[in-house]
Amino acid sequence: MNDRDQSVLNDNVDLSSPLDNLGPIDGTPESAPPPDPEEMLPLLESPVTQERMLAARAFCEIQDHRAIPHLITLLGDRCPLVRVSAAYALGRNPSPEAIEAIIDQLQRDWNGYVRKGLVWSLGNNRDSRSLFPLIDSLRTDIPAVRLWAASALAQMTQVSYEAIISTIPPLIEGLRRDPIPAIRSNCAWSLGQLARELPSNVVYAGAIDGLIEAFVEDEDLGVREDARSALLKVGDPRALQLIEELEQEGWF
Repeated sequence: MNDRDQSVLNDNVDLSSPLDNLGPIDGTPESAPPPDPEEMLPLLESPVTQERMLAARAFCEIQDHRAIPHLITLLGDRCPLVRVSAAYALGRNPSPEAIEAIIDQLQRDWNGYVRKGLVWSLGNNRDSRSLFPLIDSLRTDIPAVRLWAASALAQMTQVSYEAIISTIPPLIEGLRRDPIPAIRSNCAWSLGQLARELPSNVVYAGAIDGLIEAFVEDEDLGVREDARSALLKVGDPRALQLIEELEQEGWF
């Protein structure tokens, strides 16, 4: 990511959902009926930037396969607000047809908010092609993008056993080395989700060891709590015994 503008998002990691900042469509209250796809579809090709953005945002709320080709095209729009809206819309309207376009835009988009949306979309699409781009984002991107890449990798539970196996090591690496506590916490959560889908093998043991290490050694109390929560949900006997012993000693 040598040519990416690292100033687009600063190190104050945005913990909100990627969709939170989009707000209601066209200022309408959240209780209003969803947008009409028949009205929104033509606007996806509008020459007016504001109309393209509002139409793309509409498909963050509604699902319609007819919008997918247009949303793919809008990933390359000149306006970042249109691109980020299209990215989230493709997360709400998952399609195998969109994966390559999302990955391509993730690898070249200069805007951190857009990349954050693209990572979120890749997670929601639950496709094996997303695995290595998400791992790369977890390892190399700015904090806000790494945060969502860590969470998105938990969706590999819905892809394949092989994807889960490939996801564990970079999440352990992120849990041990990322300087941002919120990202380490997301790595812990994802490791817990993935470990629950594994048999008791060496990869499973590595995930448990990584979570135990974070529970015992991480400097941030929130990360330790999230690692503990992940271990409790996995239900690993060795980890449960350790947690019980430490709690009896008043350590935690």
